[in-house]
Amino acid sequence: MNRQIRRVAAAVGVLILALLVNLNVVQVVQSSSLSNNPGNRRVILGEYSTPRGQIIVDGTAIADSIPTNDELKYLRSYPSGPVYAPLTGYYSLDYGKNGLEDTEDAVLQGTDNRLLGSRIGDILTGRDPKGGSVVLTVDSAAQTAAYNAMAKQRGAVVALDPTTGAILAAVSVPSYDPNQLSSHNADAITAYWNSLNPSSSSSPLLNRAFNQTYPPGSTFKLVVSAAALKAGKLPTDQIPAPTTLVLPDGGGTSLQNFGGEKCGDGVTDSFANALAISCNTAFAGLGMSLGADALTSEARLFGINDQRSSVPLAVAASTMGPINSQGDLAHASIGQQSVRITPLQDAMLAAAAANGGTLMKPYLVAQERAPDLSVISRTKPQQFSQVLDTNQADLLAQMMVGVVQTGTGTAAKISDIPGVTVGGKTGTADTGLCANGQPLSSTGTCPGSTVAAPDAWFTGFADASGVPKIAVAVIIENGGVNGNETTGGLAAAPIAKAVMEAYLQSGGGR
Repeated sequence: MNRQIRRVAAAVGVLILALLVNLNVVQVVQSSSLSNNPGNRRVILGEYSTPRGQIIVDGTAIADSIPTNDELKYLRSYPSGPVYAPLTGYYSLDYGKNGLEDTEDAVLQGTDNRLLGSRIGDILTGRDPKGGSVVLTVDSAAQTAAYNAMAKQRGAVVALDPTTGAILAAVSVPSYDPNQLSSHNADAITAYWNSLNPSSSSSPLLNRAFNQTYPPGSTFKLVVSAAALKAGKLPTDQIPAPTTLVLPDGGGTSLQNFGGEKCGDGVTDSFANALAISCNTAFAGLGMSLGADALTSEARLFGINDQRSSVPLAVAASTMGPINSQGDLAHASIGQQSVRITPLQDAMLAAAAANGGTLMKPYLVAQERAPDLSVISRTKPQQFSQVLDTNQADLLAQMMVGVVQTGTGTAAKISDIPGVTVGGKTGTADTGLCANGQPLSSTGTCPGSTVAAPDAWFTGFADASGVPKIAVAVIIENGGVNGNETTGGLAAAPIAKAVMEAYLQSGGGR
């Protein structure tokens, strides 16, 4: 009898031990995965039972939670929808979180450890809990102007405050409407999600401003110019600028300016004018004379360093790519070969020149606030690098002003705001595609009357009464016409002008 009792007791003990182990596994080891499981209805109901905090631009919520009468007590709302979608991201019942809704989730949901006192206070006073808020650096006038100016193009616009690194605008088009992903109608959410994910190049969910890299074309000549200024070149110096540049690869390969255009007298041109008219042969030769190490080192100071970063949204790495020959270096010096950068990175080129050679680290979040609006964090501007000394940066900025005054970037000139000076650089980057989306032939031509469709770039800055106010980069995918070096000026520069004007006219940077 005692033996049987001991056996039963042992079995019960084993069961109790197994139960305790299982509880610890579920509550400790698996708690995070279970909580984050989108199918966990208790978690979903819990998240939607309290108002999620606001994402704020210029004192106005661009993401908010509004009360409902259904089982999910709050609905996430995006009043400006597609305009800010690449920044806000979405908060979806079926597809989770994206953008700032993801990176700032703990603050917005109210679960951040820094909000523990607020949560305890809610419990003690019986207040309904709610999330904190996130205040962005974005300027609403600049953001709206960028979105409207891009219209039905495909590409991106990024604007920075050169003196702080604050991101003033970040637009990616085509965009999408996050309201349709935050709906409480599962069928409608799925239908809209499927419409955003076709097998096409439109990719509205792709944040082109931060996560897409492109060949920068002639905007990369700013990096070459910076390296040349460090090497002692002056804007008035004459540099070789042949109509045709034979590359030293032993195979007779040559590089020409578009349409056989002549720079200077066809033999040499001033350094400043070569930048103003975007002379390819001059900069390919200049890059080869400076050497791969000098260009790579200068590119790293600008942030082209193969390193991913965050603002806090993830930013793809910009890169020089491998340079295995002088021919590679020549093509890299005009922003081709394997050079790839983000639009954010292109804005950083202009920002450094405008800010006396000091490149500031870009950032998107100005403040994080508790539910009672007290500030729990405030971003302090940080220097990223010293790209050039003040004198060298002033020379580069003056050369960029020449691009806008008399060169390929005249469409970016601002004449109707007193005291404003604009500098910039245009770019046209070969993509290997024709306007109909088909690849170029082996001879670099397109079938029939179809023309090549390079990307069109502009990066530049606006200076008001000697103070740098805004730096802007614009890319229009396949926005060029047969590779003409003026294309960036014709297509992208007017968009940059519209953004700079909107920011300055709204009182930005005061």
